[in-house]
This record gives sequence, C-alpha cells and structure tokens, in this order.
Amino acid sequence: MKLSKLVGERLKETPAGATSKSHSYLVRAGYIKQVANGIYTLLPPAQRINLKLQQIIREEMDALDGQECLFPVVMPKELWQLSGRYDSIAEELVRFKDRSDHDMVLGMTHEEAAVHAALGSLKSYDQLPFMIYQIQTKFRDEARPRAGLIRVREFTMKDAYSFHESQADLEKYYQKVYEAYFRIFNRMGMKKVISVHSDTGMMGGKVADEFQLLTDIGEDTIIVCPHCDTASNVDVATSIPEENDHIFGVKTEVFTGEAKTIDEVCSNLNKRPQQIAKAVCYAVVGDSSRIVIAFLRGDKEVNESKLKALVGAEIAIKDLAETGLVKGNIGCVDLNIDGAEIFYDKSLEGLESFVTGANKEGYHYIGVSMTRDVKPEKYVDISKVKEGEKCPVCGNPLLVKRGIEIGNIFQLGTRYTSSMGLSVTMPDGSSLNPIMGCYGIGVGRCLASIAEESSDEKGLCWPMSIAPWHIYLCPLRIDDERVLSQAERLYKRLLAENFEVLYDDRNASAGVKLTDSELMGIPVRIVISPKTLESGKLEITLRSTGEKFYVSEESLSKKLDELIVY
Repeated sequence: MKLSKLVGERLKETPAGATSKSHSYLVRAGYIKQVANGIYTLLPPAQRINLKLQQIIREEMDALDGQECLFPVVMPKELWQLSGRYDSIAEELVRFKDRSDHDMVLGMTHEEAAVHAALGSLKSYDQLPFMIYQIQTKFRDEARPRAGLIRVREFTMKDAYSFHESQADLEKYYQKVYEAYFRIFNRMGMKKVISVHSDTGMMGGKVADEFQLLTDIGEDTIIVCPHCDTASNVDVATSIPEENDHIFGVKTEVFTGEAKTIDEVCSNLNKRPQQIAKAVCYAVVGDSSRIVIAFLRGDKEVNESKLKALVGAEIAIKDLAETGLVKGNIGCVDLNIDGAEIFYDKSLEGLESFVTGANKEGYHYIGVSMTRDVKPEKYVDISKVKEGEKCPVCGNPLLVKRGIEIGNIFQLGTRYTSSMGLSVTMPDGSSLNPIMGCYGIGVGRCLASIAEESSDEKGLCWPMSIAPWHIYLCPLRIDDERVLSQAERLYKRLLAENFEVLYDDRNASAGVKLTDSELMGIPVRIVISPKTLESGKLEITLRSTGEKFYVSEESLSKKLDELIVY
C-alpha cells in the first residue's frame, strides 16, 4: 500500500475528548474516525488489524469444533419476549417499528438468535454437544461511551453458544474455551491478561469469568490477591470480614442537628466511620411500591450488583420525599416502613456501641448494639471489597487493580432453552432442555486494548501478529532519483515475496516520515537515503525496541524472515 493513497490522515495534536492513549493514537495515526458518540469508522489500517484479530479468533473457535454462522442484526420483538429480556433490559436495547408497524430490536447480544437457530434441527440427545459462533456487528445504546473503541455503542463481537446434555459436559467444554481464550489473547500480543470471577448480569446463569487486560485506564475494578492469584471483579469480590469491637454501650438518643453525612456525624460525635451504621435506600425499577434499604458500616460502600442479585430486580437510588424516611437520619432501630426490604451487611455483624440514625430530623442514637437492639435474622454480603482487606482464600491483603474487559464466558444453564421451548429427546423417551454456555470477545475492544498496552510516548507499537503491515518502507529525500529508484524496486520486490508493506512514497521531510512511522506503529522500518546508498546497506529499525540492523539489499529478505516472526 502506498501511503499517499491511504485513506485517513496523520495528526499532530491530541483530538478533543480523548481520554486514553489508545483513543488519541488511533485517531491521530489515521486508524479510526468518529461518526457519532460511541460510533466509529475503522479506516483501512484498523480494518486490516480487525480482520487479523478475527482470524485468530476464528482459528481457535474452529479448533474447538465451533461452527461459524451469522445471526441477524435485526430481530422481531417476539424472540426477545420468549426469553423475557424484551422487558427486563432497559434503554440499552434499541427498539423500533418497521414499515409494517412490527416491533423489532437491534441485536446487542444473540442468545435468543442462537436458540432459535437450533429450534427444529436439534431433536435428539445424540446431536449434543455442539457449539455455534459468529463474528458480528452489534449495537448497544451505551449511556456513557468513552475512550474511543474501549466503550462504544456499535461494536464487533465474537459470540459463541454451546449446547450440552449435562452440567458436567458443559463444565468440561467451558474449561476448553477458558484455555483457548488465553491462547487467543497471547497470539494477539497482549501481555497482562488475567481471568477474574464475575457477575453474570443480564446474561443469566450462575458461573461467569471475565478476561481483563490490566491497565490503569481500565474502567473495571478488579480485586486481586498477589499471593494466591485469586481475582474477582469488584461486583462479586468477597473478603474475610473484619472483626468488630465487642464493647457494649447504653443506647441514647442525641441531638446531631444538621449532621447528615458520615463525615459530619463522625465530627459531631467524635466517632470513626467504623462505629456508624449507615443506610442507603433504593427503589425497585418498574415497581414503585418496593423500597429496599441497605444498612452497612460507615466505612463501606454498597455493592449494587450484589444487592441487585438479592433483590432479584434492577434497583435505583430512591427519592425519599414520600417515604417518611429522613435523609441522613435513617437508622436500624425503631424503623417502621411498611413493605420495606431491609438488608444488613456482614460488616455490621458483632458491632456494638455504634451510631445509627434515630429516624427523625436532627437526631441519632449512640451506644446501639446489633445483638441487643437490632437482632437481624441474617447478615448478607452487600458491600464492596477494598484494598487491604483479607483474601477469602489465603487471608493475605488484597490489591485493587483496573482492567479492560476484553472477553467473558458464562455457564447459562437452561434459562434460554427452557423459556424458548428448545428440547431434545433422551434414550428413555423423556425430554431435556439443553444446558448452554456463552462465550464472547469484543474484537474492537481488543484492538483498542492492544493499542493501549503496546504504545509509548511516540505512538503505537503493534505486535507482529496483528500489525496492519509488517514493513514501513521509508525512503528519505525522494527527490533524489537514486533513492526513488531503489525504493520503487524494493517495494515491488517485497510485494512479490508476499511481505506486507506500507510504502511512504510522499515527498515529505525526513522528520515527518520518521515521526509518522513511529506514530503508526508498524513493526519494521526500512530506511533508504543518500547515506544508505553510499554505505551499500539498508537501515532496518524495530519499532518495539529501537534496535537497528544494517543489511545489504541482497540479504534483506533473509533478515526480514528472521524479524517477522509471530
């Protein structure tokens, strides 16, 4: 490819709104162009990477006996009603009417389509197990797109669906996919990928793992034990509860005036956050009659994913205007709210002589005892794990990391096969709903994640396996007929030898060309200049290390074969 003909431009300045290196560099180097919020065109260099990423994924899925298909982007409402997700998913699912006034949706995930594909053709247990997969464009109306391709609304994803006769068979296949994912990310050139236990979310099921690329700009919080390698998304992470002081006090109502927040109450009463029980109130989305109140220690934060799982529905912070609850003074003693669902976090277990709201304006109780004054039926885990808390496996301090979720796998169970009527006949004549697994990889997010990890202060630095081109042919002083002649000759030769070459044929300065070569991140740069002509050697530079080699034109192909390995 000649750079003068390549669609896209190289920019000197950081684009407005760029919040990550990958976002900035991909725009500046002419890889992507924004069309709308969270929607991008992949320009030719990015599309070349995209196709290489897809090919790596495809090879690994085919090695697992996966059968590639292509589900529709647009599906009728009825398909999603069968699974119950048409009503349970909120604004992220795009709904519209076609010209015949029929309700349709844009596919943001394809469990329903996968089950529909199997309906009719899957009839007997001896057809199990099997896996079907696709690499498809999807659309999720994400509320807060960010960081270029890392969080978008339109995206390319590989999603696979396996069908099994038994849970044991699913678990066996799940482990094979788990191992294949690490091979995929390794082949893509990612270095800091870990697997973490995760929440199943809208997918359903009881077991899920995410694959996270550890990076400071990641939007996911990961709880990691460096001693036993336990890792979990903060949504499901647990820790060994800290033992509370068992010091009893006398329950007394005290005036605290305008003190509402934990910090204000601590200052007013000379207490620590660990000595306060705070309340956080939620409404159940779609059911205004349900109020959820979570009590936890003052130094803790509610883990809404854990609480949502206990409630069994989506939740949102509650407006207290019509509840009779007093913001900042809600307490777990003498709380009389009809129909309220109350949860007590494990951080409160054994807490004595603590502070809680008195459920009236301007007052709190001190000296409250959980065992004497509250007596909850049970404690549940509804708080976020913090750095330094103890690992539930080995007891050592936990660390908090940031990560980008690049893939996920789920054990779905029979949620979709049972609700959509997919069954097989067993040897004894009975019917069985196949057990499903689901396996996703965000292709565009992989591209951005690699750009984030494999970059430096000069620009991108693509791994050889997925680089858009392997060679950046860079003649300097192209106005010199000898330089131009050798560059044209080498370009034709390298193409004939099936090397992937980006030829910078522009009549630009050496500074511009060298800067653009580093910004674009092509792994191998070959410089031709009056100086190299005099020496009889071509200058080869590796983008990843800066290492230089000087070789004759006759030995160039052999050297390139040594360098272009993946």
